[in-house]
Amino acid sequence: MMRPASIRIGLLSSLTTLVFAVALAAPALAQRTPLKPGMNLFTPAQDVEVGRQVSTDAERQLQLLNDRRVDEYLSRLGRKLAAVAPGEKFPYQFKAVNDLSLNAFALPGGFLYVHRGIVEAADGEAQLASVIAHEIAHAALRHGTNQASKAYIAQMPLAVLGGLGGKSVTSVLAQLGGGFAASSILLKYSRDAERQADLMGAQILYDTRYDPRAMAQFFEKLQAQGGSRGPQWLSSHPDTANRIRDIDAEIARLGGPPANAQADSPEFQSIRRYVKPLAKPKEVPKAAPGANAPTGAPPPARTRPATPSDRLRGFESDLLRLSYPENWRERREPNGAWLAPDGGIVAVGQGQSLAYGMIQGLFTPQAAKSGRFELKDATDQLIASYKRGNPNLGVVQASRQTKIGGQTALSTQLRNDSALGGAEVNWLFTVLRPEGMIYLVCVVPEGEFGEYRQAFEAVLRSVQFQ
Repeated sequence: MMRPASIRIGLLSSLTTLVFAVALAAPALAQRTPLKPGMNLFTPAQDVEVGRQVSTDAERQLQLLNDRRVDEYLSRLGRKLAAVAPGEKFPYQFKAVNDLSLNAFALPGGFLYVHRGIVEAADGEAQLASVIAHEIAHAALRHGTNQASKAYIAQMPLAVLGGLGGKSVTSVLAQLGGGFAASSILLKYSRDAERQADLMGAQILYDTRYDPRAMAQFFEKLQAQGGSRGPQWLSSHPDTANRIRDIDAEIARLGGPPANAQADSPEFQSIRRYVKPLAKPKEVPKAAPGANAPTGAPPPARTRPATPSDRLRGFESDLLRLSYPENWRERREPNGAWLAPDGGIVAVGQGQSLAYGMIQGLFTPQAAKSGRFELKDATDQLIASYKRGNPNLGVVQASRQTKIGGQTALSTQLRNDSALGGAEVNWLFTVLRPEGMIYLVCVVPEGEFGEYRQAFEAVLRSVQFQ
């Protein structure tokens, strides 16, 4: 008769222990910030289709490391993190890019790429895991196709009522830019999306028992290593102090780092040592954001774009709003945008250059010893950075004070080699804002500047800062 009682007592003891353990875990789950995907015209299955198509094109342009040992390590680490990510269980894939820059990105559906620069910069596995967890969060929250949905609705307003309306993913991507060019939309996240990815990334680290503080620590490290411009991976959310504050607040909501949180592993250190001596990426000449062809390169076949339309359409980013000719298209970049007519963007080597249109971007100048910088100094820094990749760039008209969007601005006229051959005008406008220095560059072959000047001036008059 004692055995049943013992079983009952043992069972009650086990249940009590289980309830107590759940009670301890409940606050971490209950107090974490709830995060859910936003509006989306794409289905989760279409996310995977988008990611697969774009990744195929991306891998033709990226220099992949193509090292089985490194890719298998990233895959093991990535799958461990993705296993606890909420939402759709995408078929995550992880590959190393042979690029020393501090960057990583995830395409819709979980196609994730990590530059070797991130692996080499991380001090421990938790820091590398923080980058991968952040990118997994972008995929889990479907930020890429959320951005694509917004862009598609801007072109097809009634799409909000009927989704993609039976259109194939291929046709929608072609309408948005096609191939890896569409990544300018798929990877252009809002500040709120970046904040969500930070918070979910910290939650993923916590749930896999990595030290979530490693995320904030790595942000500080990357910001310090990135110099005056900062690393590309942080460029979409430049206020690192706010970013760290939000992560620390989320860790507090989770109840602090988990007991015996993991910061590193022997396997990571082995991979880090293994990667460093591997063959470095081949140098590919890159045009500055004024667009020029490498010296001596044969000019591509020229197709003259249509005259800029007098009718305008709207453009909006976190930094500004403006209107541009209706027969131009926008191409979002990680820290700005290109606005160009059909035929205005041309292939140069393995990259692309702008020959007709405008570029909007954000530049973070090196502060003076006083800790502040002036507009003229910041503009000179930007021009100097252009000139490093464009030896024939020269100033035609020195900087003059003007107004853009009600703000004090400088207008500087530059002359550069055109990607189409001959010379081009780079008409530069710069404005200091809390985020840094916003610049707009008007680009057109020198002989056609008169025809485009009116269109450029119409865009400049429409600028309103956020």
